[in-house]
Amino acid sequence: MYRIRMMNIPLRLSVGRVAVVACALCWLPAGTVHAWAQEDKAGSDKEKAAAKAAEKPADKLALPPLPADAHTQQTIELNGKTLHYTVTVGALPVRDKDGKAVGEVVVTSYTMDGKDRPVTFAMNGGPGASSVYLNFGAIGPKHLQAGNDGDSPSDPTVLKDNPGTWLDFTDLVFIDPVGTGFSRSLVPEAEAKKQFYSTEPDIEYLSRVIYDWLVKNDRLESRKYLVGESYGGFRGPRVTYFLQSQLGVAMNGVVLVSPYLNPTIERDGDLSPLPWMVTLPSITAANLERQKKLTPQAMQDTISYTMGEYATTLIKGRSDPAAMDRMIQKVTEMTGLDPAFVKYSGGRLETGAYLREVYREQGKLGSVYDSNVTSFDPFPFAPEQRANDPILAAMIAPMTTAMVNFITQTVGWKVDARYNALSYDVNRLWERDNELRSGSVPQLRQAVAADPKLRILIVHGWNDLSCPFMGSVLTVDQMPVMGDPTRVAVREFPGGHMFYTRESSRAELRKDVMEMYSKH
Repeated sequence: MYRIRMMNIPLRLSVGRVAVVACALCWLPAGTVHAWAQEDKAGSDKEKAAAKAAEKPADKLALPPLPADAHTQQTIELNGKTLHYTVTVGALPVRDKDGKAVGEVVVTSYTMDGKDRPVTFAMNGGPGASSVYLNFGAIGPKHLQAGNDGDSPSDPTVLKDNPGTWLDFTDLVFIDPVGTGFSRSLVPEAEAKKQFYSTEPDIEYLSRVIYDWLVKNDRLESRKYLVGESYGGFRGPRVTYFLQSQLGVAMNGVVLVSPYLNPTIERDGDLSPLPWMVTLPSITAANLERQKKLTPQAMQDTISYTMGEYATTLIKGRSDPAAMDRMIQKVTEMTGLDPAFVKYSGGRLETGAYLREVYREQGKLGSVYDSNVTSFDPFPFAPEQRANDPILAAMIAPMTTAMVNFITQTVGWKVDARYNALSYDVNRLWERDNELRSGSVPQLRQAVAADPKLRILIVHGWNDLSCPFMGSVLTVDQMPVMGDPTRVAVREFPGGHMFYTRESSRAELRKDVMEMYSKH
């Protein structure tokens, strides 16, 4: 799903500027290196023994084996029709280059009988997020109400038929990367980092999971699609290109939901206007929504101002004081923020500062995923935000409870393990390498260039500050037109990072995706 403001923010250690986190979420800040923590060369016997034990191979037998695949039959009432479908939960092995099993990836599949049905593979982000958010929040046949203002972590976990599901026009396969959900590594932590917790190994084994599922289920000839959210949106173009160029599996289309696509766009905010161009429209959208004035035309006007006068004024800087004064006044009007706050920010609105400022008088915090979703700030006098993100704080518990009950009780896949809707361990272990910092736009361009029929739909919520929609707008505008210019499209909806928690936005997403699927 997202990145937690602490999770999908791999490239900066502050909560400022543009959040680059995964739906589930964002990145957690990398661990601090303490110079005083260097070990004495000799070390104590106890420390040596602990280090030696950590190097020992994991004993596979210490982990109870995962169950065989489990199945159950269910129905959903959709548009006046009763659909019968099969739910399957099971694990696929991940093997190293020598063929040894080093991990197990659990997938949840929803399939229906029917000729020539497409199949769609879904994954969330983090890194460290399971696929429960896309499953129960967005496109699966069951929906759990969570992620909106006023939702509570102790709300009943009642699954209802999802009118926004994609199941009537495609089978659905939800993938939990290693360390998330019930998926697990079978090797020690140091080896797991090499096998799973960095950019290229992550893309390669997840691509192989898709390939293996297709082979196992005799679906290589099916039309194939991929949907990835947040850091899953980072994975999307890379998995598509790897499947296409290395494993010989071509996707028909890709849906990127609030993707973490292009980290380089947020660099050098002292000189470049781009970081501030990315955040201003989403902050404005939240203010328009609070005033009940949020419309497509209002947002188009916002985008036009951002790409025009706002950008040129920032570039001119102090050389044109009159233009700066006009810009400060305009930004104040657009955002509804305190004039002094905007003035002393220079019209450059840092995400972390904004989320504390916008509801400060009420003693609340706005969520980086949708600043109109709030919670009380338990540390209002701290210089920086110390509390968890409001949406994540309310969402993890109900999503976890609902998924564990569904898998173990409804489907009957009995497993003795913890379910990780969002794993902080995975995020902690993740290697923030140069490949991660380079984003996924090169792979997106190459995949589209190689297949003249491939279609890409990039979807965002207007209020999202973890992966703001403007970043994708600017990125796609700089791509060359390769055939049909609508093959790569950006679409925005009311809401935030998980805009699909709003039923109306979820319904509009369904319509757009159905249209895309009908074209290829």
